[in-house]
Amino acid sequence: MSRPDIVVEARTWIGTPYLHQASACGTGTDCLGLLRGVWRSIHGTEPTEVPNYTRDWSEPQGDEQLWRAAKAHLVPRDLADAAPGDVLLFRMRHGAVAKHLGIQGQIGAAPTFIHAYTGHSVVESPLSRPWARRIVARFAFPDLAADGD
Repeated sequence: MSRPDIVVEARTWIGTPYLHQASACGTGTDCLGLLRGVWRSIHGTEPTEVPNYTRDWSEPQGDEQLWRAAKAHLVPRDLADAAPGDVLLFRMRHGAVAKHLGIQGQIGAAPTFIHAYTGHSVVESPLSRPWARRIVARFAFPDLAADGD
């Protein structure tokens, strides 16, 4: 199910500088902070407090902490069923934990995703073959309107 409201909100973050653990549009964010900020805009209060995390969190233990959190708060989707507004979870290296997030911008012949990563501001990048093959999970934002939010 396409969520253009999520894409519109994510695009307002484009140009926000990368800042580890931050989540402030126009000031600084990392990939998780981008997702948190979009959540706040769409749903209000975040579903859980995010603890401090290091740049190598989960790696020494091989713990799929981000994947578990995504499954707890987002709606799992089939990898092949792309829709604008989907949350994408990436494994950046074979055998490493999945720990990069993005939001699907466009689908079709020229797919894109919106994300923040070290050394870059929030950008909308082509979802090129090298990026696409790193996707390990796809999620949708929950529809909290049905719950009265």
